[in-house]
This record gives sequence, structure tokens and C-alpha cells, in this order.
Amino acid sequence: MRHAMPAHIRHARRWILLVLLCSGLSGCAVVAVTDAAITVVATGVKVTAKAVGAVADAVIPDDDEATEP
Repeated sequence: MRHAMPAHIRHARRWILLVLLCSGLSGCAVVAVTDAAITVVATGVKVTAKAVGAVADAVIPDDDEATEP
């Protein structure tokens, strides 16, 4: 024979389960936002490095041209 659980204990168990589920979901959201921020920064660094490399190639003369007679 199964005894009925008091209402306040059932209510507390539901709240604990809800809090645990929500805390797990918020952790996923933090990871997703952090991943997006890192991707944006990495892309910005990559684009900046390519631009600086292109400017350096345009400004600094090649050694081949300087040694021709």
C-alpha cells in the first residue's frame, strides 16, 4: 500500500527540479554567448591581420626588384 506524500513536499520537489533544470539551461546559454563572442573577436583579429599584411606588402618593396640592374 502506497502512502500519499504531503502536498508541501511534492511542491518543494517540483521547485527543486525546476531550479535545477533552469540552472542547467542558463549554463548552456552562457556557453553559447561566450562562443559567439570568441568567434567575433577571432574573426576581427583575422581580418585585421590580413589587412595589415596587405598594407605591409604594398609599402615594403620586394627584394627582387631592388637587386635588378
